[in-house]
Amino acid sequence: MTIELEEPPLTQDNNQVFKDLLGGTMGGIAQVLVGQPFDTVKVRLQSAPEGTYSGALDVIKRLLKNEGPRGFYKGTLTPLVGVGACVSVQFSVNEYMKRYYDQKLQGQPLSLAQFFTCGAVAGFANGFLASPIEHIRIRLQTQTGSEKLFNGPIDCAKKLYNAKGLGHGIYRGLVPSLFRESVGLGIYFATYEALIARELKKDKSIARSDISSLKLCLFGGLSGYTLWIAIYPVDVIKSKLQTDSLTKPNFTGSIDVVRKVFASSGIKGFYRGFIPTILRAAPANGATFAVFEITMRFLG
Repeated sequence: MTIELEEPPLTQDNNQVFKDLLGGTMGGIAQVLVGQPFDTVKVRLQSAPEGTYSGALDVIKRLLKNEGPRGFYKGTLTPLVGVGACVSVQFSVNEYMKRYYDQKLQGQPLSLAQFFTCGAVAGFANGFLASPIEHIRIRLQTQTGSEKLFNGPIDCAKKLYNAKGLGHGIYRGLVPSLFRESVGLGIYFATYEALIARELKKDKSIARSDISSLKLCLFGGLSGYTLWIAIYPVDVIKSKLQTDSLTKPNFTGSIDVVRKVFASSGIKGFYRGFIPTILRAAPANGATFAVFEITMRFLG
């Protein structure tokens, strides 16, 4: 399947990479500010022992009672900096790959498979950055009570490294992170480009830059849905590994997580926290794509 994108060829401007990075950073900041409360609820549900919470509403009630509204934004500094960096990598690598194919195909439209490849390469590159950032964020998000093991992201990184080193400490959960990012972002960006192409095909008089912010939000939200529906169980595996005890771990690796979660909870165990995640997908990803596109228009 070939997607007809009726717009000028992608520019080879020497400043384009900088523009892509800045656009992605702005999109990432928007994603965190909109999506962090949903993500905190999701992580609490994913990582808590069976029976701790009855559902998302129970998490919300306890958070408000015990930690107040600020509890939803615990560990926000790490994702605000980190997710901004991650999304800038995602978008800049994806745009670079689109330019690569544009050159290779001499201006011919990319196929859906090629858009998937662009996103998958971006996801794989991003996985090496996202894995430690998410690990630190999750450790901070799941701290409850007055006794804190970590006093912020830098302290968390130091203690993870001192306890388990780089590979088994800071980078714990790297393999499922790479799989999630590669497959998920391949689907994510391919879905978005397909929706953009469909919109341009409906009205041949408009260019990509003419598509309204509301529609960009809608397309980004739908792309977020396809991403999380496709890879959510892998995210649960990653979260289980990254919230495991540092001193007495329950899991030896991803396969061990799969075996133990299935034995204790069946298939539903891989979908704990799915509701807040899917509720987050539309606003967070809608904001990400809309802010990225608007920033790129502003930068020219």
